[in-house]
Formats: sequence, C-alpha cells, structure tokens
Amino acid sequence: MKYDVIVIGSGFGSLTAAALLANRGLQVCVLEQAKYPGGCSSSFKRKGYWFETGATTLVGLDEHMPLRYLLDKTGIEVPLRKLEVPMQVYLPDGQVLTRHNNLEEWIEEAERVFGEYQQRPFWEHCYRISQEVWRTSLGQLSFPFSNIKDMLHAARSARPHQLRLITAAFRTMEDVLKAYGLLENKLFVDFVNEQLLITAQNHLGEVNELFGATALCYTLYGNYYVDGGLINLVRPLELYLLEKGSIIRYRQAVQEVVPLKEGYEVRTMGDIFRSRFVISGIPLNDTLGLFQDERLRKRLSRYTLPSEMLNGAFTMGLVIRSQEPRQVLHQQVHVPEGLPYTGSKSFFVSFSHPEDTQRAPAGETVVAISTHVPDPVQTYISDKKPLEEAILQVLEQRGILRRQDIVYRDSATPGAWIFWTQRAFGMVGGYPQYSHVKPWQMKDARLDHKGAYICGDTVYPGQGIVGTCLSGIIAAHKLQQDHL
Repeated sequence: MKYDVIVIGSGFGSLTAAALLANRGLQVCVLEQAKYPGGCSSSFKRKGYWFETGATTLVGLDEHMPLRYLLDKTGIEVPLRKLEVPMQVYLPDGQVLTRHNNLEEWIEEAERVFGEYQQRPFWEHCYRISQEVWRTSLGQLSFPFSNIKDMLHAARSARPHQLRLITAAFRTMEDVLKAYGLLENKLFVDFVNEQLLITAQNHLGEVNELFGATALCYTLYGNYYVDGGLINLVRPLELYLLEKGSIIRYRQAVQEVVPLKEGYEVRTMGDIFRSRFVISGIPLNDTLGLFQDERLRKRLSRYTLPSEMLNGAFTMGLVIRSQEPRQVLHQQVHVPEGLPYTGSKSFFVSFSHPEDTQRAPAGETVVAISTHVPDPVQTYISDKKPLEEAILQVLEQRGILRRQDIVYRDSATPGAWIFWTQRAFGMVGGYPQYSHVKPWQMKDARLDHKGAYICGDTVYPGQGIVGTCLSGIIAAHKLQQDHL
C-alpha cells in the first residue's frame, strides 16, 4: 500500500508531525522499531511498574508554546496534573533551593540562596528573553532557512521583538553572567551549569543566550505530570492517528530509504512501504545510514556530531515504600566531588505522583534517576555497582530516600540505551548546544529538498519534549509549504 507520508520512529517530534499532517487529511504510516510509542518520551512496564523511558518533565502548554499549539490544532486531550512546585535543587553547600514557577517567588528564593546582588535583573532579563523566544518560535516556522521561500515567509512574519533576539545568538551564558557581575559567585555558577545541562546538554561557556535563558526559565512556565507515565502523553496521539485513518506499525526497524522517481520506498527487515513523502524522527547519526546517495550523505554528515561531543546517560529505576506524600516530584542533586566513571557533578531524580496508582500501587512510589555520561563510546561502564552505590549514598545523606525502603532496583548504561532505542552511541537528550553552532547553522527540517524531512532532538530546536514537539511542527509546516 502507498501512503502519503511515512514517519520513521514514534518519538514526540514524529508523532507531532504525523498528527498535524493527518489533521490535514494525509494518510500517515508511522514505523516504530519498539513495541511502545513515544521513543525517549514514553514509559515501559517492568515487574508490574511503569518506568519512564527517558524524559520525566513536561512543559510547553502555556500560550505561544508548542504543545499548546499541537493540542489546539488537533483537539487532542491529554490527562495532566499541574505541579505547584516544579523542582528542588540540592546544592553543594548543603542548601536546598526551591524552583518556584512564579517569577517573584523565584527571585526571592534566588536572592535568599545566592545573595541579592544582581539576581533580580539577571532573572528578569532571562525571563523576558524566554518569553520572546517562545512567542517567536511559532511565528517563524520557516526557520532555519534553506531556500528563498523560507526567507520570504520569514520576512512576512517578522516582528520588531524578533529582531532583538538575533544578538542573543552571539552571546554565551558565560557572557551574560559576566555582564551582570555574577561569574565570581561560584555557588551560582555551579547551579547555572548543572541546570543548563538538564535542558541544553552543555555548560554556560557553550550555550548561547537565546537557548540558555530559555532553558534556565523552563520552571517559570507550567510544569505538568501525566498519570501512568509519559506513555499516556503519547497514547492520545496514537489514538488520534488511528481515528484519522493513519496507522502505527510496531517492531518495524527501518533499514533503508530509497528515493523513487515519484516518492520513496522504505524498507524494514520484513516489509517494503511506499509513500509520497518521508519524515525521519530518529537522530541525524542514524538517519544518515538510511540513505545510500553519497551526495546526500556528505551533505548531512556536516551536521552530525561524534560521540565526544554528545552525552549518554546512566539511569536507575527504583520502587520504594512510600513515606509521607512528596510535595516536590523533581530534584536535581549536586555531587561536587563527581560520580564514579562519569565525573558527573549532578544527577536528576523524579518521583511518581503520590495519587498516581497506575505506575505503582498505593503505598509504593516509582523513582527515576539519571545522570549524564559524556562521550558514551569512550566512557564505558563495565561495573554498574560503584555508580549505583555512590548515587544511593548521596540520596541517603541528603534525606531524599532511605535504602531500607527500596523494594526494586535496576539500572542501565548507554549500552542499554543503544539496545532499547537503537540511537547511535546511546545518545540521550539531543545534540548539546555549542557556541560555534548558531541557530541558523543547525539542521533544518529538509533532508533532500525533494520530499524527505527530519525532526527530533538532533535538529533545530530539538531538546526536551517541548523542543522535539516544535521540531515536528516545523517539519509538518515545511512539507505543507513545499508540496500542499
């Protein structure tokens, strides 16, 4: 059977593009190598408990933000709980910092912990930048430009506030801290570095102001929890596609994409699918291997990053006997001495909601723990126990959980990520931000400038669920702009 669009992978960017195109009346076929939808924005079941595959935080539902746009366009409804407090941070000096989602409350907290000097102007500046970034993101869907039509669309949509963002692409967050006289505040610098690592995958010397200010302010927008895990964020998109006459085929790992005179042939281990258009929702490194055309491969290879510029992850899944109901579900814990093998200076902890009995029965809580593994090819973890024990020791010392309450425990290295997701190097979190790569130099949605496109966490904008959602919106927009 021939489809209008074949989408490779069912990550959140892929499902976003698929849903928007199905909404336009196109017949879409999504090919997914796993048995669940969602990619790194999903959940898996083990021993009767639901664990998150990768992402554990959810933003993007405020006005001018990508998830709000997707749900409004399609009418899809997702079961959500809004979090009153997005996160707490356990700092190296023993203090616990609460990341309030109200700007005034957050500035008061930042001044309490880091001192009053320049905290207010710094955070007001970052918040203003983040608002302008989100307002611009859905108004400039032709960005990054890759043909004249993109530039004409952008020129017609241009607004004065968008032009102010250009200079922010040339400054790093290190430049911004220096301008506000905050580089000498070591505790604050450590905090900013580890916060940027969550959403921009790099530190303040590499992350530009445009992305960095937005990354630092994600807790100042609506943060949400999905009962049953993030798989219940993607299931409604799956159902929507089925209702629109499109399909998702699981256990279909794509081996090759062959351009035809008209359209494409997409080959898996056991089947051949044909379509007018193709969207790859898998990383650029993996997408590169699907095409045999040397000119295309050479062009795409200019955008791919090697293992030494990427991050893998070490993850732990725990089930604990619940104590008193936890008020804050997400914590970042600083480890100034660094963790074994990885050298990571922090790890992230997410608890299931105390009223969510879909992920664990009453009286038990699912805990997701993750930390970055730089250069995953070279940072080989042969024995997980020292890393597990180091993390558990810190969690006990900081009073976050008690070892005797653990009823189940498992962990995974980047090698397991390769096995589960088929992502090159076991990469997670998307391409890190680098100061030498400006936003307009990142890979845009067009692959071959014929009928193949790409979305996901290795293209612009491509980080976190909110970024991959925007990348899917852009891919769908450019396909429609070019052909419909």
